[in-house]
Amino acid sequence: MLTVAMPKGRIFSEAIALLKKAGYDLPADLEDSRKLMIDVPDEQLRFILAKPMDVATYVEHGVADVGIAGKDVMLEEERDVYEILDLNISKCYLAVAGLPNSQVHDVAPRVATKYPNIASTYFREQGEQVEIIKLNGSVELAPLIGLAERIVDIVSTGRTLKENGLVELERIVEVTSRFIVNPVSYRLKNKAIDEMVERLSHVIERKGTSDEN
Repeated sequence: MLTVAMPKGRIFSEAIALLKKAGYDLPADLEDSRKLMIDVPDEQLRFILAKPMDVATYVEHGVADVGIAGKDVMLEEERDVYEILDLNISKCYLAVAGLPNSQVHDVAPRVATKYPNIASTYFREQGEQVEIIKLNGSVELAPLIGLAERIVDIVSTGRTLKENGLVELERIVEVTSRFIVNPVSYRLKNKAIDEMVERLSHVIERKGTSDEN
């Protein structure tokens, strides 16, 4: 049985659709289940549902053989896993945002983010000295209450920024979901993993061709 770590939320729905297109016979009510571990015996699959930031941790430690994680998580967590395939789903990007016409302190402006490692690396590469404030949620609130001058966060449609009176200042990196593999599992279960990668690759290629047409 292949154990697959999946992020709950939007990525889960898109990933399940991708697996179904790849020919995996999954229960119709899979997305509605409140279980955190779901077995699909007919396909020899077990799904572990986790917070997006935890997927790579589960795969690194071998409790999951493979997983689906956003590139943002991969860059932030730097886990010891193989990044095998760009699934080309859940497209978004990481960006710097803030209040329009806001004054940024000359020395060490404060930046609030869920991604302290990515933010630190980005501003260091820009030659900027900043103070990183790690938040776990509602990052957009930070400039509004004076906690930080800028934020670094995921942007999909830009609607959340707009509704909170923030503007995008700089784009850092494009983000899609990736298929990741535990190195030991790749040796022990390479046949099942290679088959899944091949089937998913065919779906992605077909989708890419249809998008071009």
